[in-house]
Amino acid sequence: MNLDRAVLAFAGVMVLLSVALTQFVSPWWWLLTAFVGLNLLQSSFTGFCPAAMVLRKLGMGRGMPAGCGFK
Repeated sequence: MNLDRAVLAFAGVMVLLSVALTQFVSPWWWLLTAFVGLNLLQSSFTGFCPAAMVLRKLGMGRGMPAGCGFK
């Protein structure tokens, strides 16, 4: 898995988690969904993504994985 896909997967997990927490705990968890959405939006314009920085420090590689078949 490359860095871009890991960031998208992380964002998807956070949105699904916030939906579940909203349903079972408190409607205030919708703020987490809004935060993730706003972060994705600002990242698309600025290129700055805190989640990508954290994942990179944890060892996630950049670019396409070797042998994926795309050219």
